[in-house]
Amino acid sequence: MPAESSRTRTLPAKSPSLPPGPRQPAALQAARWLLGSTSFLERCQARFGDLFTVNLVAKAAAGPAADRNQGRWVFLADPEHVRQVFTADPEIVRTGDTNRFLEPLVGPRSILVLDEPGHRGQRKLMLPPLHGERVRNYGTLISRVAEADLARWPVGEPFALWPRMQAITLEVIVRAVFGIAEPRRIARVTALLGRMLNRMTNARWLLVQSLLATVAESTGHKGTARRLIGPVDEVIRTEIAHRRAATDLDQRDDILSLLVRAEYADGSPMSDDELRDELMTLLIAGHESTATALAWAFELLLRHPDKVARVREETEAGLDDYAGAVAQETLRLRPVVPFVLRNLAQPMEIGGHLLPAGTWLAPCAYLIHRREDVYPEPLRFRPERFLERPAGATTWLPFGGGVRRCLGASFAQLEMRRVLQTVLAHADLVPARGKAEKIRARFITLAPARGARVLLEGGGK
Repeated sequence: MPAESSRTRTLPAKSPSLPPGPRQPAALQAARWLLGSTSFLERCQARFGDLFTVNLVAKAAAGPAADRNQGRWVFLADPEHVRQVFTADPEIVRTGDTNRFLEPLVGPRSILVLDEPGHRGQRKLMLPPLHGERVRNYGTLISRVAEADLARWPVGEPFALWPRMQAITLEVIVRAVFGIAEPRRIARVTALLGRMLNRMTNARWLLVQSLLATVAESTGHKGTARRLIGPVDEVIRTEIAHRRAATDLDQRDDILSLLVRAEYADGSPMSDDELRDELMTLLIAGHESTATALAWAFELLLRHPDKVARVREETEAGLDDYAGAVAQETLRLRPVVPFVLRNLAQPMEIGGHLLPAGTWLAPCAYLIHRREDVYPEPLRFRPERFLERPAGATTWLPFGGGVRRCLGASFAQLEMRRVLQTVLAHADLVPARGKAEKIRARFITLAPARGARVLLEGGGK
């Protein structure tokens, strides 16, 4: 045999490449996204398949390749591709980088903006108060808050449910996090936090702040955001100080008390700054998204009287399986956050493309939840599907997945079940309009276009 035939042939290295996608300028793609994010995603999938690239941020041609790739997001609508991302090394597929825009609000020590190894240590401390029996213990609190708010709803005239759900979830999270029971203190904290969140999730305000942030990088100007965040910061730090001085800390079960008692592996507690950032994160993450999910749940459910009746029947029997299925089906059909983001610290091959470092990946719940091969009749509201088959880790993604799955997933689903059951047990609601409400983009969430308008008939049940 000739000597040269025994040599191992070296195949040429694969060149980095991005999947196909729209070729319009970034500004035009961004405009189409803002005007109709879900339809934009659907059109891209129909044309380019389950792996496509969009360009939402114009980048200069000069500079490192990683920087030039930041505005290009590769959307993933194939569960196998999502599995590959969620099971990858979190030091290579990073999340904190993609949440950096939240840092002025949640702080640099928030679990949202941390990557490994800091994220892992922080997550271990925060998971116990938001998991298992500790979460279930909040069920009674949630029902009481919902019932009290229901007494203030107008009778016989259309109104938007979304603001009412915001009021409920805000009070629940404030009381669960801080353990505050006095009405005056609850009212003050919820008013401050509500004002901050309503402003900071307003698209026009965010646009102005983005422009100011560009100026701030060169001038050091902090912008107007601090005027909104400052009063909330003061409340949080005051509560931390009170809790550190509490003599009954071991008997308290609010989240702040549990975090004050928590210790890292070396026996050290969380600092005041760490507590501040994680509490701010919980207050924000535990309010807006759950309120929007609840508004969608009523908007969808009330159009199916037979399903409303089933929730009521199971509630009277002391069960909540069907209410839980309603919550899951709502989050499938109307995921509040349509996708999550990851940043590649190193190149990764997905779907035959060697994606370069700096590429942002977007596992897309909105598109995966509409796959007919996973969910037969995907556009039909059918909670029963989750009683017949459990949700899959790469096919049901309203809370993300992998090691970065939302810490508050259990709390949010409990809150959805309890609010649905409480309201339907005490009120006769019907949709204010026969036509289903459209999806409207609000900051990074998808909300009912008209706020889930309903009519409360009679005096309730």
